[in-house]
Amino acid sequence: MSERRPTILLTGFGPFPGVPENATAELVPEVAREARKRWPGFHVETAILPTEWRAAPETVVDLITELKPTVALHFGVSSSAHGFMIESRGENRARPICDAAGHLPPSDRLSPEGPDFLTASFPARHIVERLRKRALPVSLSRDAGGYLCNAVLYRSLERARRVGRPIRCGFVHVPAALGRKTSSSPIPARLGWEQAISGSLEIIAATLGRPFPA
Repeated sequence: MSERRPTILLTGFGPFPGVPENATAELVPEVAREARKRWPGFHVETAILPTEWRAAPETVVDLITELKPTVALHFGVSSSAHGFMIESRGENRARPICDAAGHLPPSDRLSPEGPDFLTASFPARHIVERLRKRALPVSLSRDAGGYLCNAVLYRSLERARRVGRPIRCGFVHVPAALGRKTSSSPIPARLGWEQAISGSLEIIAATLGRPFPA
């Protein structure tokens, strides 16, 4: 029996209030197609998450439990991003904002017994340096927000710590205006579509090529 290939998990989001078209729903499948060509020794799995307080984190937890990926990279959009925003930590909080189903979070904490913060387990600073060398707009962030992006990052990191093997896990924000001809975003995107794809591949490469953080 052949040994199972290691897995790269890539996720994006569907639409949510104020964002009727989520760029990551298109970006993630395109990045996955290119990733399969670049890393044939890996199985690349994708999921477009429902932007819902219960369903999104639960889906990610189930995927990590089932797949036990080597890498889990989550992508979302931010109206304040003009390029890649590399999130360095998740926070155990949920702001009272309605999701795509019109529901509020069940609690103001994502995990009742969890720590206030969990540090991303991908090499966030190295990723920023690598993208800057490629002349791509990028910044390091310590605040993934209090909405579903942060919820997915936090719950993903929490679950990854419990599966019995190291998982490089992190979150990347891209501009809400990415891939659109017009946008209501107050921050114009400096990141083009092809740059978003190539930069995302660089993020995967950097994540695969670095040791696990101590």
